[in-house]
Amino acid sequence: MRDSATSRWTHPATILVATDLSDLDHLMPFALQQAGPDQAGQTPARLILLHVLSVSASITADSSGMPYYDTVGALETAEQMMRPWCEAAAKRGIRCDQLVREGRPTQQIAAAVRQFQADRVLLGTRSRSKIGKLLIGSVAEQVLRSVYLPVITVGPEAHLPAAGNTERVVLHATTLRETSRPSAALACQIAAAQNAKLVLLHVLPPLPEMQRKGLPAGFDSAAMHELSMLASATGAGCCSAVEPLVIHGNPSIEILATAQERHASLIVLGATERSAFENLTRDRTVYRVLAHARCPVITLREPKIVAEEMREAAAALHQ
Repeated sequence: MRDSATSRWTHPATILVATDLSDLDHLMPFALQQAGPDQAGQTPARLILLHVLSVSASITADSSGMPYYDTVGALETAEQMMRPWCEAAAKRGIRCDQLVREGRPTQQIAAAVRQFQADRVLLGTRSRSKIGKLLIGSVAEQVLRSVYLPVITVGPEAHLPAAGNTERVVLHATTLRETSRPSAALACQIAAAQNAKLVLLHVLPPLPEMQRKGLPAGFDSAAMHELSMLASATGAGCCSAVEPLVIHGNPSIEILATAQERHASLIVLGATERSAFENLTRDRTVYRVLAHARCPVITLREPKIVAEEMREAAAALHQ
């Protein structure tokens, strides 16, 4: 990850907020908080408030009861619902532009990212479907898989930090793979910008399982040694307080529990094209965290070319 990208992602100039309109009241307080100047006094970010019209949402009926495609009506409704939030942003000195487009949401979000050179995408998730299946929403899932910049998801249980918290905490859950280093650097830079403590968390298998295999556990584990080195290197790069933490158990449960216990204001998850993202989503860790976190979650998916370069460099070291 290049320094220029790190700077843009840490201090975004443009944040794209994708909304289905029903989640505006939940999303926009987070968007306004992130767009506002940080502890370093950076200029407020520009907000692009995007709603994508679907055909079903634009169908209405005429006086005889015949359905027809009312694009104009749907457009006016969307603009009316977004306008008060743009006005609220303006009162805070934050530029906010509203945008309504037709088409497939994921494609239009990706197109808007390119058009406005967005540094972050912010969108909502939902936790469970009517039949009880865990999900984060098809649009959120597709966006996570298709864009190469930090995606901030705000789940239904997320809330802004309570006023009066004396210590701000950013939690980065890491797999300790080489490809997790960029997300650790991003997490540290964000923590430094927010004057927050960074907690680097790695979840090991349950203790009985490791003891049964005769493997050192907890603070004596190889993972703790590696995590301590990562904490040292990461903290030196951003001059922020970094705490390494190893816990045994189920990854999603321990990530969510630690975030709640430490009153984390943000969770950072790293993912790559080939391994980390696919492995984590296979056992639903990422999805469970996104759906049930009580704070926003940043997921950084590295572009394929970066992952390939890292694999080539690792292979060269072992030759």
